[in-house]
Amino acid sequence: MLANPARLLLSAWLLLTVPALAACDEDADDGGDTAELSFGKAEQVIEPGKSYTATVKTSKGEFVIELFAAEAPNTVNNFAFLAQEGFFNGLTFHRVVKDFVIQAGDPTGEGNGGPGYETQDEPNHISNTRGTISMAKSPGAHEFGSQFFINLKDNTGLDYDNGMPDRFYPFGKVIAGMDVVDAIGAAPVGKDDRPDPPIVIETVTIQER
Repeated sequence: MLANPARLLLSAWLLLTVPALAACDEDADDGGDTAELSFGKAEQVIEPGKSYTATVKTSKGEFVIELFAAEAPNTVNNFAFLAQEGFFNGLTFHRVVKDFVIQAGDPTGEGNGGPGYETQDEPNHISNTRGTISMAKSPGAHEFGSQFFINLKDNTGLDYDNGMPDRFYPFGKVIAGMDVVDAIGAAPVGKDDRPDPPIVIETVTIQER
């Protein structure tokens, strides 16, 4: 059974500023609406020595992410597997915090869903600079599911050397269409920082070279 902690908690190093980058996964056998999008594990879909990008088409436009397959092969493989399975298609950006991050990858659209399995953290020394993408996870956790966030500015307080339990490890960076990411980041939001009207991921396409 996967852990199901509170959806939004405050990390000590972000106390009174912004919510933690929390994500919690529901068990694949809970009988909920996410069952058809659940998997037992991420199958191996990337190959050593090859390079990968992801084109994310949204209702606001599209952007391209260079995936750091050499530095974060397991994390990139997880993201690429879910993308190739169509997991992200039709999901929303369920959390947008202006001048901080945009977050997506939750099949429930409420911040408490996942793919039915968890992947262990893959520590690296890449900084959470503007445009980088990292996986969201529950406070204090060392594993993640399907939720990811893109940094709207340099968020070095999330880095590997922040001295706190919660650290986030980038596995890619936006190399085209950052204006689209910024447009999502500037969208009006309602309850729980959800864009209103919703912003939808239409497709995520992985390119190999």
